[in-house]
Amino acid sequence: MMKTKVTIQEIAHFTGLSKFAVSRALSGKSGVSDQTRDVILKAAGKLGYFKDNAALSGDVHNSNDLNDPQNIRWSGTILILFPNIRYQNQESVYWGPVFNGISSRLNQKGINILTLTEPSADQLFTLLNPDAIRGIITVGSISTPILLEIKRLGIPVVMVDHLDPVFHSDSIFTDNFASMRDIMLYLLRKGFKRFQFVGNIHDAHSFYERWLAYSSVLMGHGIELNQIPELSSPDLEDFRKTFSSLFDETNLPEVFVCANDFYALSTIETLESMGIRVPDQCVVTGFDNVYNDIPVLASVNVNKELLGARAVDQMLWRIINPESNVEKKLILADVIIREQFGRHSG
Repeated sequence: MMKTKVTIQEIAHFTGLSKFAVSRALSGKSGVSDQTRDVILKAAGKLGYFKDNAALSGDVHNSNDLNDPQNIRWSGTILILFPNIRYQNQESVYWGPVFNGISSRLNQKGINILTLTEPSADQLFTLLNPDAIRGIITVGSISTPILLEIKRLGIPVVMVDHLDPVFHSDSIFTDNFASMRDIMLYLLRKGFKRFQFVGNIHDAHSFYERWLAYSSVLMGHGIELNQIPELSSPDLEDFRKTFSSLFDETNLPEVFVCANDFYALSTIETLESMGIRVPDQCVVTGFDNVYNDIPVLASVNVNKELLGARAVDQMLWRIINPESNVEKKLILADVIIREQFGRHSG
């Protein structure tokens, strides 16, 4: 027998505040102070209000199915939150397929989809009614202030390709470390010894994990990093100018190991503009496998649709297991080697 829904009256009684104040706070409307809203949201969470709203309200075949989202008839709305970053959106060759994976799985389950580009933190409560949202799936790098606001909503959250120490939630990642380690071990077996990493390791947690694998393999094999700082935190707007100022034909590394295929493409185009031939004079590796026509020696085929679909699966599991420990799930990816774009090391 499922517990009846927690009412606004019960929350008002628990907090000693009016039903009006409780209603305004829960619906994200103005009229209550931040401090009062916080008290109300915490009280609502303690009473199980958000769990009840995420609860299945009779949509479960029987109580033994609670741990098996496959056997549940779902309803309601899941919010998909994109960052307010130019290249992280539905049109992106990377994030577009991730979103497709999310939306396809939600459609299979009969759950409504609401997409939102990251608003400012003070707009979030006015844009969202916690009562109407069963969960939030964030896609890519979401700012810390927004995550703090989401935390106050008390709604289940799954993050795709992002972690933040201020807000521990379930997350779904490609196993970036394992894939980059495999690339580096392959390059070392080929005899390469001089490397530079290219990509802003502060842009995304995945980039940082790829950097950790890159550097740990080199250090583990007694090879000094000698990393040029401008390459591990490049400004995309000035990428070509910065890159051109650092290298000429006499001081190239043997391999530019790039954080993703986008950085690999930018590196190859810049080298070619300098009259340096890839892969004849140096080789380039990428990650994510989003371009089929660039001369990268190695990339990683990330199953982007699967990332999205598994984020939904984790969300459904989380809704019915709200008290279970936070989980980080890693999906192995396939390393792709294109021998025709390699060369013998010097």
